[in-house]
Amino acid sequence: MHTLRTRLQHFLGIERETVSGAEKLVSTLGGVLSIVLVVSIAYKVLGKTGAVLIIPSMGASAVLMFAVPHGRLSQPWSVLGGHLVSAIVGVACYQLVPAPFLAAGLAVGLAIGAMHLLSCIHPPGGATALAAVIGGPAIHALGYDYVLMPTLLNVTVMLAVAIFFNGVFPWRRYPASMMRFTDMPGTGRSRAARLLDKHNIEQALGDMDLIVDIATEDLQRLFALTLEHAEKQHVTPGQVRLNHYYTNGKHGTDWSVRKIIGESISPDPEKHMVTYRIVEGRGLHRTNSCTRVEFAQWAARRVFPNQALVQSASNKQTKQL
Repeated sequence: MHTLRTRLQHFLGIERETVSGAEKLVSTLGGVLSIVLVVSIAYKVLGKTGAVLIIPSMGASAVLMFAVPHGRLSQPWSVLGGHLVSAIVGVACYQLVPAPFLAAGLAVGLAIGAMHLLSCIHPPGGATALAAVIGGPAIHALGYDYVLMPTLLNVTVMLAVAIFFNGVFPWRRYPASMMRFTDMPGTGRSRAARLLDKHNIEQALGDMDLIVDIATEDLQRLFALTLEHAEKQHVTPGQVRLNHYYTNGKHGTDWSVRKIIGESISPDPEKHMVTYRIVEGRGLHRTNSCTRVEFAQWAARRVFPNQALVQSASNKQTKQL
């Protein structure tokens, strides 16, 4: 019976759920908020009948943007480009192809091809293209205005909600580039990181001719952390150093990042003290002290500031001066 269940789970693609309850709740609330706003706008623009057929594609986008906000298919360009190019293709197919069945097939197929060419694969875009063909008189009457109203307007609302809503939770900021800390340093990378160079991962994906719903950088971090866990590497007291950043490796509301801002050396290594400031997550901006040994027991691994955000902040300060 166990073997049969295992085979069935493998066949159906059922994997062990690793997402916390807090993460599931946040995803749920984000979906509720975004769709309430999108539905309200769609009803005002198209009326009840027309809105019913445009809402499903936005609902599918909500699943990606709030359940997997760091996924490759969930990023702003995928959402924006995927919906808009699909809307254009859908309207063109409806207007140029008189046979409705053929127009519907071409709309979805050509939308997929266009998203591939523009590097903005977003599965809900297929529904947006299809709605342009089978959406009924209310949508057909819009012509290419369908691209702007409601598609662009709805996508803009979705993106705005995703950015602000996910931004409240430091462990899942959206887009993924807005994460302030990364597990992969820009310089002096770990042995695992050097073995898993981004270029090599891209080459491997090309060899497999495969698209995965995860950014290459996240895939790199995932592999590196997997190797580190496999090797059972932990932060040791000797690795706790001034001005370095560390995380407890937890998820959701328990996630935290600390920066070592001071240290006090004692003749007894067990009594070496460090002062830290919480720079992200639980207890933000608080400062405290503990022994270096205690800090090492708390820390799961070292993390590094997102260099893109650091450079952006530096540029803004320079302009203000």
